[in-house]
Amino acid sequence: MSLYDEQCVREFGLLESQLNQFFAEMAVDCPYHLPHEARFYQALFSPLSDRVMELFLASGYRRNGNCLYTMHCPDCAACIPIRLHTQELQLNRNQRRVLQKNQDLEIEFAPLEVNSENVALCEKFLESRYPHKNNSGKSYYEGFFLNQIIPGMEIRYRLQGRLIGNGIVDVGQNWMNAVYFYFDPDVASRSPGVFNILTLVETCLKLDIPYLYLGYYIKEVPAMNYKDRFTPHYLYLDSGWQKGEGR
Repeated sequence: MSLYDEQCVREFGLLESQLNQFFAEMAVDCPYHLPHEARFYQALFSPLSDRVMELFLASGYRRNGNCLYTMHCPDCAACIPIRLHTQELQLNRNQRRVLQKNQDLEIEFAPLEVNSENVALCEKFLESRYPHKNNSGKSYYEGFFLNQIIPGMEIRYRLQGRLIGNGIVDVGQNWMNAVYFYFDPDVASRSPGVFNILTLVETCLKLDIPYLYLGYYIKEVPAMNYKDRFTPHYLYLDSGWQKGEGR
């Protein structure tokens, strides 16, 4: 374990002892359609300091709206937090091809905004990827992306002015948290998810941000397992970050 992570463990241990009373478990069907009950261990928060949010992320927690949560599933441990150390990333041949393929895209940085363009693209993505759910782009923004905990922004991708992808991120001094990414299914051949992560890494390097949190790596779920192709990467296992084996 690095000195940085050792310090985070010590600080989070003190924080956790004060905040455990506010957390509760909530059982739901697995959102990734694995054949197990999912159990969220979560609490609602008001604005947090940059360092407190960093400690939660470094301890494997995720954000959903104003909730911070981790998984306490009784029969499953498939959801594994994954982190990149941005200065260490080594691109493979496919990732370099994705960069080249998307050189014609315009990239813009903007505040989180519930507008008709964003909502329409988000709904098109949800209808394509998760048609079984009664989701809406507006509900994703209002209940998931927007928050009062920590500053965030959108990284929008345009092709000849048309919005084709949008990355939702939280940003701190030492960390960036990839909250969600949605895109136009019609441009799936461009590997927009890969390009988004490459853009996040580039942005982190420009801002001197060393840690990029990519959410969960789930080996059994194709939409979540491509993240291990970014090497080196680190997985949160046994209460600590361990270097993973790339593909």
